[in-house]
Amino acid sequence: MIQQTDFFFEGGRSGVLLIHGLTGTPMEMRLLGKGLNRAGFSVHGMQLAGHCGNVDDLLATGWRDWYASVEKAADDMLAKVDHLFVGGLSMGALLALKLAADRPQRIAGVGVYGATFRYDGWSIPRLARLSFMLPFLKALGIGRGRSFMEQPPYGIRDERLRAQISAAMLGGDSAAAGLPGNPWYSLAEMYRLAAIVRRQLPQVIAPCLVAHASDDDVASVKNAALVTREVSAPTELLLLDDSYHMITIDKQRRTLIEHSAAFFDRVVAGDSIQRIAA
Repeated sequence: MIQQTDFFFEGGRSGVLLIHGLTGTPMEMRLLGKGLNRAGFSVHGMQLAGHCGNVDDLLATGWRDWYASVEKAADDMLAKVDHLFVGGLSMGALLALKLAADRPQRIAGVGVYGATFRYDGWSIPRLARLSFMLPFLKALGIGRGRSFMEQPPYGIRDERLRAQISAAMLGGDSAAAGLPGNPWYSLAEMYRLAAIVRRQLPQVIAPCLVAHASDDDVASVKNAALVTREVSAPTELLLLDDSYHMITIDKQRRTLIEHSAAFFDRVVAGDSIQRIAA
């Protein structure tokens, strides 16, 4: 049974829509959301369709369902704010970039956190690195019940936090910590999404803060470099040297919060200057 765990923190007329990753939960965006709210932003940590339940709940959805839930959350947020920023972690970063590409006049800026076009980090087992082939297996109906199980260090460098998260995840609390594995068919959907977003990157004209762990265990910095190279927008690269993949909750989350708030503030200030000049 899916549990609703999204959150909304009311703030000013600049808002941030936060998107969690594949098999994840809004809880992985909550600390970032609180920090941005303290900086004056209204924040909605949304919940992707099919998430925070069991594997069957997730398998009943695909990337189009996940993106439709992002679009709905964005529409709801646009009714509340004058400037809408969107930030996503891992696959959530891809969904954020797609929203910016599809709605170039509505999205003020993007927080690209640990973007994952390919699972090519140092902790990914060799077999799992072949997961880009999963769309072909899904098309053939092969492997519906199979999953790649999460591997230590679970994207978290902070050992105490890692122990807490892994205990909740392996204990079946998917609302708090996500699922303990990535179903093959859901990964196939993610790779379909990644292929589409990669083609759309030149359509992204909103400024992007591209934040990535320099020692990312799940997705190498090549994923961040792809974004900074291909988007048509101004970019700022933030490499975090004491975190793993889950940068929104790991050791340098405060640094991420500070840079994100400052980046979004600069975009709003720049827009205000342009309006005055016009």
